[in-house]
Amino acid sequence: MTTLLMKNLHLALFGRIFCRLLIFGFAVLITGPSAEADNWPQFRGPGRDAKSKETGLLRSWPQGGPKVLWTTEVCEGYSAPAVFDGRVYLNDYDRGAKEWHVRCMSLQDGKEHWRFIEKRRIRPNHGITRTVPAVDGKYVFSLDPKCVVHCLDAETGEQLWRKSLVKDYGATIPAWYAGQCPLIEPDRIIVAPGGRAVMVALAKETGEPIWETPNPEGWTMSHVSVMPAEIGGVKQYLYTMLKGAVGVSAEDGKLLWHFPWKFNIAVPVSPVALGDGRVFLTSCYEAETVMIRVKLEGDTFGAEKLFSLSPSEWNSETHTPIYVQDHMFAVGKKRRGLFTCLDVDGNQVWTSRDKAFFGLGSYLLADGMFYVLEGKTGTLRLLEANTTEYKELATAAVLTGPDVWAPLALSDGKLLVRDMAKMVCLEVGGG
Repeated sequence: MTTLLMKNLHLALFGRIFCRLLIFGFAVLITGPSAEADNWPQFRGPGRDAKSKETGLLRSWPQGGPKVLWTTEVCEGYSAPAVFDGRVYLNDYDRGAKEWHVRCMSLQDGKEHWRFIEKRRIRPNHGITRTVPAVDGKYVFSLDPKCVVHCLDAETGEQLWRKSLVKDYGATIPAWYAGQCPLIEPDRIIVAPGGRAVMVALAKETGEPIWETPNPEGWTMSHVSVMPAEIGGVKQYLYTMLKGAVGVSAEDGKLLWHFPWKFNIAVPVSPVALGDGRVFLTSCYEAETVMIRVKLEGDTFGAEKLFSLSPSEWNSETHTPIYVQDHMFAVGKKRRGLFTCLDVDGNQVWTSRDKAFFGLGSYLLADGMFYVLEGKTGTLRLLEANTTEYKELATAAVLTGPDVWAPLALSDGKLLVRDMAKMVCLEVGGG
């Protein structure tokens, strides 16, 4: 009897402990530091806006900075990775072997799963790699420096098809090679080759064109990546060239509008849609910045200038601004390297002057914070996403440089950063 009683008591105690563990585990899943992980499947992340939905990220770092999980050598360049379901995809090049590479690695430990290799002769031209792959778990789309689109199997790295934008569309390889990053959609990718077509939609499975936007003016490819937007209830793709900006119908590739504007030498900064038809355009090389409004009047779209900023007032040289809380945040070219907060009328709210200079460093937004790299030193700064003042939360030297200009990538609490020689995976999650 005593033995049976003790057995029942032990079972009851075990049941209570088990229930508490279940409740605790469930609570950790719901409220724990790494409550929501997010893929980073293409240039500027899932929404193409340099914003991550991840939460529970560290708001301060230990002495020495975030923990380094792994490091890998990379070719000189500015190509950032894409991340999907725990795999990292990176465009790379082997100068000694004269080979174009697309690499697939584990996000957890950097172990390589596969490497696609194609013989290509590409000489350094202020770096070699500039583009970010686009991946959906089934396919990987890579645009190499000489404007060839490679479609690879995401699991094995086998090439499924390739398309030369130069041969098929008469594209002109931009100065400093291709910098455009493919836009991935459910059934297609979008690229803007210039030459015969301003923009094309290519079927994921085959690479065959779904539609092509005619190019009677002969506009050439820029370094800008196509951005999706909805204006006047119509989904469209925004793109900027030396001769201004355009909007293209997502349904059939029709050119909906063109805003003529002169940019100089090269255009690397993508258009930013703010809503209500407003589109913010900026670039480098003494180009003026402009805010336009695109409106649908009857069956026709038109674009008008709302205001412009001279280069002496503000412009962005390399990276596309982030729009959040009715403000734009970016590293400006004036005094080359001040992280700046602008309101939607183009007024400067604050800068990092007397606090930090970022050169041509990149940035992204996650969990109410900006991760911003210093382009010369490789120092990473964590800033509060604040519309009233510059507020720094943490800082750490994570790279050595020089030319730390590549975009950042964030997934599952892990931040990927690179310079001209190596890529580093940092643990910035709270879990």
